[in-house]
Amino acid sequence: MQQQQQQRRMFTAALLALVFILAAVSTTEAGKKEKPEKKAKKSDCGEWQWSVCVPTSGDCGLGTREGTRSGAECKQTTKTQKCKIPCNWKKQFGAECKYQFQAWGECDLNTALKTRTGNLKRALHNADCQKTVTISKPCGKLTKPKPQGKFHLLKGA
Repeated sequence: MQQQQQQRRMFTAALLALVFILAAVSTTEAGKKEKPEKKAKKSDCGEWQWSVCVPTSGDCGLGTREGTRSGAECKQTTKTQKCKIPCNWKKQFGAECKYQFQAWGECDLNTALKTRTGNLKRALHNADCQKTVTISKPCGKLTKPKPQGKFHLLKGA
C-alpha cells in the first residue's frame, strides 16, 4: 500500500512538472509572437531628419540641432540634440563639412588671386557636403623681379 502511494506521488509530481514546463514554453512562444507586432508599429515612423548644428554662442563650439520625423504611430516626432562644431573647420563650406586642402596655386596675374582645392575629409551628422571645393584669396604684394645686371657687375668686381 505504501508503495502505491509513493508511485502516485511520483506520478503526480511528474505530471505537475510536465504542466509547468508546457506553461513555460507556451508563455515564451507567446512573448515571441508579440515582439514582431511591436516592431511593425515602430516601422511606421520615418527616419530622423536633422537640421544643421547651431552654436550656442559665436560661430563654433557647443550647440544644438533639431530632429523631426513623421508617422501616425510615432511616440516622438521632434527632439533636440546637443552637437559641436569644431572651431578649426572652414565655415565657408558648411560648419559640418571638413576638407583636406592642397597647397596654394600660382598667382593669376589677371585676377591677382591664387586658388586651392579641398577634398571632403569628413562630414558631421550626415551633413550635405560638396565632394570638392575651391577657394581663392588675394595674392598679396606682387614683387617684380630685380634686374640681374647690377648684381652680376658687383659680384664680378
